[in-house]
Amino acid sequence: MGDRPGGGVTPFLTIRGRRGAEALAFYERAFGAVVTERNVAEDGQRLMQASLRINDGWIMLSDEFPEWRGHDEPAPQGVMLHLQVDDADRWMERAAAAGAVVTMPVADQFWGDRYGQVTDPFGHRWSCGSPIR
Repeated sequence: MGDRPGGGVTPFLTIRGRRGAEALAFYERAFGAVVTERNVAEDGQRLMQASLRINDGWIMLSDEFPEWRGHDEPAPQGVMLHLQVDDADRWMERAAAAGAVVTMPVADQFWGDRYGQVTDPFGHRWSCGSPIR
């Protein structure tokens, strides 16, 4: 896929409150993200667009720009980003240590995964699953 998103579906997260740079740092700590691109808006303050890789997948994000939409973005809801990983316990512990709130502790699930959920400091929900060993 190279060093830019392409093909498939790439989530694009809007970060409220001019906290885009903070979100990038959080995703690096919480999920081992690698930031591959970062563009700052002309105002020099807001993150216009960033691309990052997490667990071999792409995420893009930006600060919100209400002047482009005529309103603030609503709080994130109804979407969960799932990471299928080698060790869900370790991934969820790292996310919690970085500041995510555990909303469903990791446990063995009927479908054969260890699985748990967190909410990041920006309101986005994440889940991690790994095969039960």
